[in-house]
Amino acid sequence: MIKILFRKFTEVLFFILFITLVSFIFIRLAPGDPVLTILNVDELSVSQEQVEELREELGFNEPVLVQYGLWLSKFVQFDFGQSFVTGQDVMDTIMTALPATMELTIGAIVVMLVVALPIGSLSALYRDSWIDKVSRTFSIIGAAVPSFWLGLIFIDLFGVRLNWFPTMGRDGLLSLVLPSITLGLAISSVYVRLLRSSLLDSYSQEFVRAARARGLSEARIFFVHTFRHSIPPVITVFGVSLGSLIGGVVVVEVLFAYPGIGKLIVEAIRQRDYPLIQGYILIMGMIVFVVNTCVDLSYRYLNPELHYKEKENNG
Repeated sequence: MIKILFRKFTEVLFFILFITLVSFIFIRLAPGDPVLTILNVDELSVSQEQVEELREELGFNEPVLVQYGLWLSKFVQFDFGQSFVTGQDVMDTIMTALPATMELTIGAIVVMLVVALPIGSLSALYRDSWIDKVSRTFSIIGAAVPSFWLGLIFIDLFGVRLNWFPTMGRDGLLSLVLPSITLGLAISSVYVRLLRSSLLDSYSQEFVRAARARGLSEARIFFVHTFRHSIPPVITVFGVSLGSLIGGVVVVEVLFAYPGIGKLIVEAIRQRDYPLIQGYILIMGMIVFVVNTCVDLSYRYLNPELHYKEKENNG
């Protein structure tokens, strides 16, 4: 375990350097003058002296690598800088918006579990039945339908026509329902197919036949043996697809005007707020890295074969 944690710590250092350097360079390669965007003026309404003064103040006259070095020197002191637009501390701004995004992410994961677990399980248990056909149809449609289109349908039907749920803002649990369902349904189709495939693979293993030979009930075989054996691949894919989930959160937050970090970063990109963009990329990258690390560690205990192999190698 110590070796694994040390290796992960080394990986996270290189990971931080890589994503921050690449994002820093690509952000500044965007066309247009960021100073004019920050001032929210055109070239005719401000003097060149004012533009050059602000550019010098923000360090834009320095080479990109020098700017990155200055940013990195502040980062190691846990200083993410201030927003160009609001002047507020970047970390405080992100931490203020992050709880709303976490609520939406958790809500989407709950919806995904409620939909994917029973549908995927029933599809595997009743293979080639009408349940299986409906499940596969749902998976195909779910993979093809974009989340923003699904969100627009929900807004029109449940928000405007039926007036059951609010369609904008963050005001209690009701305002979380439509965004969570939109995002949860958008990602659940992947896990329905994956769980079905993993369960079918588990049912073909020797331990299932041995359990049936011992006279165990089908319910016990499913919950104690088959389902447990099928979960690790699903968890692994969840860690890998977390980036897609975060991307979906951004789209859904903008669509429902949900005041989370996704909506915040869209505004920051529009306003060329470099420190806020850089802070968002770093925070989201770290969240993805931490989740993937937790998935990697949990996989070693959820998968008995891998756990025993590691014990043999260490022994």
